[in-house]
Amino acid sequence: MHDLLREGDTVERQNAKLMRITDALMRRVEQTTDANGTAYAHFERAAMLEGQVRQRTIDLERTLDLLNDSNARLAHANRETEVAQSHLSEAIETVNEGFALFDTNDKLVLHNSRFCKDLHDISDYLTEGLSFVEYVELISESRFLSLPDETGPSDWAARRLRHHNRSHVVFNVELMWDRWLQVSEHRTKTGGTVILQTDVTEIMREERREREKLVDRQARMVRATLDHLPQGVCIFDRAGALVGWNRRMEDLIDLPSDEGLIGMPFGDILRILVKEMKFASSFSRSMLQSWADRRAGRRPLNFEVTRGTHQVYTVFAQEMPDRGFVISFTDITPERLATQALHTLNTQLERRVASRTEELGEALSEARRANVSKTRFVAAASHDLLQPLSAAKLFVASLEDRIQDPTSRDIADKAVSALASVESIIEALLDISRLDVGQATMDVQPVALGPLMRSLASEMAPAAAEKSLELRVVPSGLHVVSDPVFLRRILQNLLSNAIRYTPSGRIVFGVRRLRDQVRIEVHDTGVGIANDDQEKVFQEFAQVSRLGAGSDGLGLGLAIVERACRQLGHDLSLQSAPGQGSCFSITMETKAPAFIPADDIVFPMSNTTSPLEGLIVLLVENDPDVAKAITLNVEGWGAHIIHSESGESAIALLEEVELVPDCILLDNHLGDGMTGLDLCVYLRSQFHNLPALIISADRGDEMVASCNEIGVPLLPKPLDLTRLRRFLEDASAKAMIAGQQPV
Repeated sequence: MHDLLREGDTVERQNAKLMRITDALMRRVEQTTDANGTAYAHFERAAMLEGQVRQRTIDLERTLDLLNDSNARLAHANRETEVAQSHLSEAIETVNEGFALFDTNDKLVLHNSRFCKDLHDISDYLTEGLSFVEYVELISESRFLSLPDETGPSDWAARRLRHHNRSHVVFNVELMWDRWLQVSEHRTKTGGTVILQTDVTEIMREERREREKLVDRQARMVRATLDHLPQGVCIFDRAGALVGWNRRMEDLIDLPSDEGLIGMPFGDILRILVKEMKFASSFSRSMLQSWADRRAGRRPLNFEVTRGTHQVYTVFAQEMPDRGFVISFTDITPERLATQALHTLNTQLERRVASRTEELGEALSEARRANVSKTRFVAAASHDLLQPLSAAKLFVASLEDRIQDPTSRDIADKAVSALASVESIIEALLDISRLDVGQATMDVQPVALGPLMRSLASEMAPAAAEKSLELRVVPSGLHVVSDPVFLRRILQNLLSNAIRYTPSGRIVFGVRRLRDQVRIEVHDTGVGIANDDQEKVFQEFAQVSRLGAGSDGLGLGLAIVERACRQLGHDLSLQSAPGQGSCFSITMETKAPAFIPADDIVFPMSNTTSPLEGLIVLLVENDPDVAKAITLNVEGWGAHIIHSESGESAIALLEEVELVPDCILLDNHLGDGMTGLDLCVYLRSQFHNLPALIISADRGDEMVASCNEIGVPLLPKPLDLTRLRRFLEDASAKAMIAGQQPV
């Protein structure tokens, strides 16, 4: 039954077969009798088959309807596709550029008529399914393609395929008859390739025309520039042939203005260039020829040549980017002549300078000798002045103690003050002289400011109180690096100056800490100093204010301050304005606290019995006036003086009377070949280190050093009676401790 009803039969045919089967079965049932009911069974089976056939027929009809519907939709889609393709073809055909589409397998899908239209020999091969590689090979072998120099079809194809590996690329392709295509290649989202070909011939031609105009304009500018250069220039191409030169070259080398020279080899041009020229010893014509014969890698050359008797040229040769080269000639004759003239002038000037230097050296030596002579004169004159001054001071002091009349005592007091002023002036002159010639020895060491400031405050307080000035001192525990003697003298002069030029108000003396430096300041409420006068105040004998002038000073204090600070390396500054007071400050380095010897303790003198009563003093002084003045004062204090004018007479006197003095006062300049220092050493060796004091008008550093060397203090002339009496009191105390009874 299955074989009778084939699936490939149509429904009508299957129905016809079923009808014939049914009729046959019905006839068989009617004609045949079977006791076992076989015929009826066949009938039932036929009836069942008929039902199945009917259901199958319905299913087949439904399937046929669906198939017809699908066929209708497919036909509609095909019609729409054909319309879309038609529209797409019309669209790409209307594009002015050549258009082509390759699928993901790099097979040509479609293109318009403008695609490769200028490559007439390949248009017939542009069919659907053409591979991209075959398309590139067709282009590379087209006779309408203009290949670059030294580039074959295979090279062009390989470069074109490298472009294809990029997702987006734009490049130009040159065709025959000066035609150009711009090729733009883009990758689609699905991996296909779209190629657009645009005719850019007119654009390229216009660009070339503009470029030629620009090149022509640049060539004219280059030519004009070359003609205006002061150097002569020759230009050669990569083959060494002459390309051109400028007008200056014709003037320098007498190069003929002949167009036949263009293209001439370098060797022939070289013979013209170096005609009547001589190369420098370090260069030659063959070296220049070898340099020009090289085709690349030429290093710049620079050498000199001479022409005739005096013309000198510097030659510069350099390779250009196109492997040609340029040679320039520069006439440096004027520069060489100027150099020669300058050399001659320089020689003459050197001789004149040497002569002038020698003259100045002699003048400087003479000035130094004069300065040294002046210093020696000042020292000698000061010594000679200090001798009678010391005597006068001692006589007046002795007289002052003996005068009972108040008026006379006042006169004597003023005389002592005047003598002290003269002494101060002489000391200032000596200090300035030593500082000017650099003979002042600075003993730089840590200096404690506290004791120094307290000592200066005690010293200056009476002078300030006399003018009703408030002297305020701000003590400091800092240490500075300086010379203690000169630092005291500097600050003493600043304080004295402040007191002298401050009519009323106050003076402040204090210290400021500035990191690793210290600034000592002296403020006053005095008359002040104008800006124009602030430099003058540090000059000798300069007084810019009438206040304080006259007997109170000659303007030497600040001159000493300025010189001493300069030699010590301290920074001295001044801030002042008229009517607003002044501030002098000194800035110096600070130092960690170090051991500083304590100041001497001075006890006030008692009005009762003198501690010098019976003290025996040996005085060795060759000046009778000074000796007499000292004797009057010392004996007035209760001591006894044994006087001798020389060292030998003093030794003889002590041996004669067989007396040991309690202390000795020795003038250093005794005039008999033995100095006071020599005598001191001898006497102390004989009498067990007797207290000794050297008195001298010599205040020099050598004198101070000599006294320090033997451990004897120096009392400079004019004598300070307070220090002299202190020395005698100390000697008396030592004598009492040693058990010696004064005579």
